Amino acid sequence: MKYSLYLGCVIPNRYPGIEASARRALSRLAVELLDMDGASCCPAPGVIRAFNMDTWLALAARNLSIAEGLRADVITLCNGCFATLADANHILKHDPEAREKVNDKLADVGRSYKGEIEVYHLTEVLYKEIGVEKIKESIERELPLRVAVHYGCHLLKPSETRRWGVVERPTFFEELVEALGAQSMDYKDKMMCCGAGGAVRSGFPDVALDFTVEKLENIQRVGVDAITNACPFCHLQLDQGQMEIESRLGRKFEIPVVYYTQLLGLAQGFTPEELGIYMNKTSPTYLDKLKETWTAGQEVPAAAGIEDHGSSNW
Repeated sequence: MKYSLYLGCVIPNRYPGIEASARRALSRLAVELLDMDGASCCPAPGVIRAFNMDTWLALAARNLSIAEGLRADVITLCNGCFATLADANHILKHDPEAREKVNDKLADVGRSYKGEIEVYHLTEVLYKEIGVEKIKESIERELPLRVAVHYGCHLLKPSETRRWGVVERPTFFEELVEALGAQSMDYKDKMMCCGAGGAVRSGFPDVALDFTVEKLENIQRVGVDAITNACPFCHLQLDQGQMEIESRLGRKFEIPVVYYTQLLGLAQGFTPEELGIYMNKTSPTYLDKLKETWTAGQEVPAAAGIEDHGSSNW
């Protein structure tokens, strides 16, 4: 399988470990990722689109034209980027007038949108194109962890332009987590927003943190080793957000946050360093549990890298 890799803004600027883990984990699943040289912000669905639809469509179309040049469908690692690129692609394919207007703008930079590709989210590729069974075959060791799944908003809705079918009570992310030997823990209001949504975080940080606090409280009640997600903006809110909650509100949750391909990579035998896990803000205390379980209960692969690097590492 071959995809044009769209990284967006948050991953390169805040969480390069997410990119590292995605490249390594997907390589084990025979997925080739092509770099989209010159790609810009998607642009963000909750910001640019709210001010000017034509600008939002033109910028998104320019990114899509880069992938068309690579002759490969897009894979995104971010819910918001997926929302913009998938929705813009849908609009431009079905609205000739909008497509003509966008191509008039793109002609100024020597580009054009043809509508030749599709846009996929990471979880869609993993679940639908690769499949749970192949993911299980790729792992070298199971992860005996209690994990809270966070879906995020833009991944599932608007439902008429997504390909998931059931969006109110989905199970695909839980299945991807449990394919690694982990236990997906149910919790109150699982589908609730993390609080990161565009203008909410930018303009009303206290409101955003209220969302995050409630989400973390619900997760904490069921007792988990980690929270996992497949969106760097949600990751930022749940991870860095815990630092902000402690600073602004004086509350400490100390729940590790880990991107899904970082969990997948651990199960495949990559080291935490290779997966950029220590670049996350929350302390990965689940690694201590894994080290104890693996060294006590099963033979550890040579690639596992569990030699001690200090008290906070393996």
